[in-house]
Amino acid sequence: MLMNMGLLVDSFWRAAVYCLRPRVIMLSLAPLLLIGVLGGAWGYFYWDGAVRGMRSLLESSSLLTTFWGWLQTWGVGDVTAVVAPLMVILAVTPVLVVFSLLAVALLMTPALVALVAQRRFPHLERKKGGSFWASAVWSLGSSFLAVLALVVSVPLWLVPPLVLVLPPLIWGWLTYRVMAFDALAEHASKEERREILQRHRTRLLGIGILTGYLGAAPSLVWASGVIFAAAFFILVPLAIWIYTLVFAFSSLWFAHYCLAALERLRSEGSALSASVVPVGDPAAVAIAASSDFTPAAFTSENKMP
Repeated sequence: MLMNMGLLVDSFWRAAVYCLRPRVIMLSLAPLLLIGVLGGAWGYFYWDGAVRGMRSLLESSSLLTTFWGWLQTWGVGDVTAVVAPLMVILAVTPVLVVFSLLAVALLMTPALVALVAQRRFPHLERKKGGSFWASAVWSLGSSFLAVLALVVSVPLWLVPPLVLVLPPLIWGWLTYRVMAFDALAEHASKEERREILQRHRTRLLGIGILTGYLGAAPSLVWASGVIFAAAFFILVPLAIWIYTLVFAFSSLWFAHYCLAALERLRSEGSALSASVVPVGDPAAVAIAASSDFTPAAFTSENKMP
């Protein structure tokens, strides 16, 4: 128990230190770069048409037209010329963010697991117990079960304490299922993966829950960007970067813990194999069963003439 807790703490601080590596920081900035590229490409081809369409939509509403006219009487000017671009940005940004985060998440976990394996476990044999498609099916199945659990548990959210417990517990379960599988996919066999997930289930679930609570921090920054519209273009990218950094930390924590657990599992298996008497050698079995067996007696009795 204490050994496993030591493994938990050791993997935590190693993951935190790895987050300071330039490679990890660059990976955490990748969504912002990808959003910039995608946003620039989309704006080049579709910006003018999208703004015109949004402006005509805003002017087609009689209620909004009355409101715009009332603002113009106060000397505000052409409000739709300012509001339409902002509405387009607000509509397109979430799509770009989700797409970028999914793309980076798909590429980030294998890269971080490879980084941990290269620096800490270069000797660890790669048994490739989980393919890309197996990981995809596992992730989709786990996500379906998590969403189903969320839907079923919604009535319980009306109980004040449970609303703070059930969603993080469900998302923590999903996080540990997906990230632990990805961390072990390259190096562990199917049997080893099942053994590790069963043996370390509680601690892996704890890692998932803790990282789930950490993942709530970017939501607060995102909400601040929506509330304080003037700081939208600063707070929202900051929230995206924090979310990606939390994702990187989670992947690193699972990678350090799971690969160390795999190394320990294999060392236990090697020690057990070394202590077993080879049953295929009748002479060795007879000698081991003899009560007066000593290495010296064995040497003298079996010396070649």
